[in-house]
Amino acid sequence: MKTITIKNTTIGEGVPKIIVPLMAATEEQLLQEAESVTSLHPDIIEWRADVYEEVDRLEAVAGMAAKLRKALPDTLLLFTFRSHKEGGNKKIEDSYYIELLKTVIRTKQIDLVDVELFYDESDVKSVVKTAESNGVYVIMSNHDFHQTPEKEEIIARLRKMQEYGAHIPKIAVMPQTTEDLLVLLDATHTMKTKYADRPLITMSMAGTGLVSRLAGEIFGSACTFGAGKEASAPGQIPVPELRDVLNILHKNL
Repeated sequence: MKTITIKNTTIGEGVPKIIVPLMAATEEQLLQEAESVTSLHPDIIEWRADVYEEVDRLEAVAGMAAKLRKALPDTLLLFTFRSHKEGGNKKIEDSYYIELLKTVIRTKQIDLVDVELFYDESDVKSVVKTAESNGVYVIMSNHDFHQTPEKEEIIARLRKMQEYGAHIPKIAVMPQTTEDLLVLLDATHTMKTKYADRPLITMSMAGTGLVSRLAGEIFGSACTFGAGKEASAPGQIPVPELRDVLNILHKNL
């Protein structure tokens, strides 16, 4: 499996990289949160723009991206608008979602962009092409907040993301039982060892799935999400605790 190096961060080897979300709604709150999160020394900071109060205005979003870039000059910045159907905070038209991603990509103020798998194939591939032409890396994602699909379906979705040109495929699922957690971990290991030619991110959510956020280095997930001021999904734990566990596992593998 190949690694990806963005600036000084290599994804896909060693300790899983820690991603911390920004979940504030206003410009002032976002900049304050960015300053606070920087002290946690994450590898990647994710701007969850579906929470941003002016996300309906492309000009405002582009301007906010530039301000976050200035505030976070040395940290990788991931832009994410999580759709309402996949657990996000706001409903928007599909056409606006695609336009929003392309607008932010073209600012070149971000390092990575989250592109959800389940949009029109031509639109998804168009966003990937725009990202590549502007030097932005694509995390292609799928989130199921209700259940854990079968192992074969998880792998099929991750492989489709590869086919669509994702630099990093990502899937997050909700476990109903401990067996569901094992399904996610098994699918991750199989994907890594048999099909993946690039880093991937997987996680099982909530308390039942917590071990998947901690043991990525063992099973094959290259990044994990930790809570900054606010968690963006069930099961995220504070960054200092997360880093301690990741380092303990890394030293003893």
